[in-house]
Amino acid sequence: MMNQPTHSSSLNHNWDAYYQAVEGRPPRETLLKALAKFDAEPSLDCPRLAVDLGCGDGRDTVELLRRGWHVLAIDGEQKAFDRLLNRLDLQHDSFRLTEGQRLQTQLMRFETLTLPPAVDLINASFCLTFCPPASFPDLWQTIMTSLNKGGRFCGQLFGDRDSWTRYPNHTHHTRQQIEGLLQPFEIEWLDEEEHPGVTAIGEEKHWHIFHIVARKRG
Repeated sequence: MMNQPTHSSSLNHNWDAYYQAVEGRPPRETLLKALAKFDAEPSLDCPRLAVDLGCGDGRDTVELLRRGWHVLAIDGEQKAFDRLLNRLDLQHDSFRLTEGQRLQTQLMRFETLTLPPAVDLINASFCLTFCPPASFPDLWQTIMTSLNKGGRFCGQLFGDRDSWTRYPNHTHHTRQQIEGLLQPFEIEWLDEEEHPGVTAIGEEKHWHIFHIVARKRG
């Protein structure tokens, strides 16, 4: 996803190049599958609340807003919000958005993440690997605690055979570890993907990813 240096113990995050490369791409499949699950359930009288972790330029945030959700978009890069809030599709009359109505943004890193209670959906598309391993248990506990019973997590966790395991500040999991993390959930979709490929900006990479949609048990 990001610019990968040839010789380094840490990944060089070229966010500008990444945002330009993914501009205009549709929402992630994991988010669409989770939303389809919500659509199949009885509707609520009050709007649902989603947190979009690592929101980037807002490809998933915009889809949630389009469907009437309230969204808290969180990212560790101010550049993400600069792009998100200037998206042309957010300026459309059908949204009529202003800060503090259906969309809120918060600049925050995974190491210090706090979330509001009673969240219906936490979306984390291709971002949780960027949490340092020492901070991941607290991050996952925060996600678990914030979700309502019946709420959903959707997104990706990176596997132990992914080429980014060379970077010690990234978090990776075995399938057994991921199944352990998902014990409090009903797994609605768990797809393991592994293959050689390239990042969004064209860097060669071996991908090992778990795509997840899971409902917190009541």
